[in-house]
Amino acid sequence: MRVVGGMSGGAVIGWDMSAALQLGAAVGLSPLIIAELLPPIEAVMVRKTNEEIEHHHG
Repeated sequence: MRVVGGMSGGAVIGWDMSAALQLGAAVGLSPLIIAELLPPIEAVMVRKTNEEIEHHHG
């Protein structure tokens, strides 16, 4: 994950896409499929993770 931090806490801003692409390739996924599926999955993951961070630091 890529994260940022500051005086008021931190937030997730995304995945390390190089690592995600390598993981997909390691399990035999086509790079085209990975490129199509990762961005929407990443967006949901980032939003939900940041909601959880905010909830616990609320």
